[in-house]
Amino acid sequence: MSQLARLISILTLLKSKRLLTAAELSDRYNVSIRTIYRDIRKLEEAGIPVTTIEGKGYSLMEGYMVAPVQFTEKEANAIVTAQHLVNKTQDSSFANDFNNALVKIKSVFRTSIQEKSEFLESKIFVFEPHQEDISSAALSEIQLAITNFNYIEINYRKADDPNITFRKIEPYTLISTNQKWILIAWCYLRDAYRAFRIDRIQHFKILPDKFTDRKFSLQEYIKADSYDGHH
Repeated sequence: MSQLARLISILTLLKSKRLLTAAELSDRYNVSIRTIYRDIRKLEEAGIPVTTIEGKGYSLMEGYMVAPVQFTEKEANAIVTAQHLVNKTQDSSFANDFNNALVKIKSVFRTSIQEKSEFLESKIFVFEPHQEDISSAALSEIQLAITNFNYIEINYRKADDPNITFRKIEPYTLISTNQKWILIAWCYLRDAYRAFRIDRIQHFKILPDKFTDRKFSLQEYIKADSYDGHH
């Protein structure tokens, strides 16, 4: 367990329990009592009012609450504006996950900011030149596959080809251009990096197996001009 994770866990325990001893914490986290002393000092340095009761242990000062996150009006407006741009994306999974996150974020807006952000919401419009109306619903899953290094199997149809090809890929990078999401991945069928438009993926399956990171560099990929995979 990292020191940060341990500090958060100790703070959570202190909030839920009246008194904790250094010995109890040292057993719980399998670290030395000296380490616990250092952890408590770190919490105190961060401004958390830990009270040391001689011979008894640690507790939090009565009435201490972790302050909720506060957003300025400009920050709230930026979030509302982002929502409009996100809702123009043609990937339903991403828009859905963003809007769920937004509900949680907005729940901590102060009332005055909430009212202004709702007013601003009705004053923002995003116009785009007409794009072909093909939507996708794979973006959120693919983002997880990228961060967890999971292989993906896809059935893919290029724009100029009626045939669907089966590919096993290692997902690396996402690019958004003209409202379209493009995935750069290592393709086993082509034995090279290829670009796939997400809205042209007919079916996909995230595999539990993990691949070894090839340290993909978008700069080098663009320089090599291999951008022909998504046409």
